[in-house]
Amino acid sequence: MSGDNTRNWSREALRPLPRFESEEEAARFVEEADLTRYDLSSFRPVRFEFARKTARVTMRLPEGLLAAIKAEAARRHMPYQRFMRELLERGLATD
Repeated sequence: MSGDNTRNWSREALRPLPRFESEEEAARFVEEADLTRYDLSSFRPVRFEFARKTARVTMRLPEGLLAAIKAEAARRHMPYQRFMRELLERGLATD
């Protein structure tokens, strides 16, 4: 194959993903778009939580630590309690 009929997207500038107003709009875009034309380098793996949260925990933390946790969770665009669960799970994970 000479390469004349195919495009090499790695040599072309990748486009940023557009912003979507709804999940439906995003789903339609993913179904129809050629995602190889878009810059996906900022994507990170996401873990979905399906288990019901039925147990409660109360703990005392220094204000500064809680503020840091909340700030980091906000930077990651996630609720701080979910971020704390993720930290606990990572701490328990074995290599």
